Amino acid sequence: MRKTPKLPYRTPEEIKALRKRVDMVQTEFWAPLGVTQSGGSRYEAGRKIPRSVQLLLAVTYGSSAQSQAAIDYLRSWKA
Repeated sequence: MRKTPKLPYRTPEEIKALRKRVDMVQTEFWAPLGVTQSGGSRYEAGRKIPRSVQLLLAVTYGSSAQSQAAIDYLRSWKA
């Protein structure tokens, strides 16, 4: 397995700033990740953000390079 890539959105502040920058309400921002509005609200309020959610954020909202790094990392996992 590869080393975890540098994830662009790890803190509640970074995630909330991203959501506001893309001008989305919580429901529409979190839906592509399979996270409910209430779950996303908890992450934005400071609850620990699971690595899997951080990876999904990188794939969904990261730059092309960040998205590709996260995908490559996920592909390196053994089933």
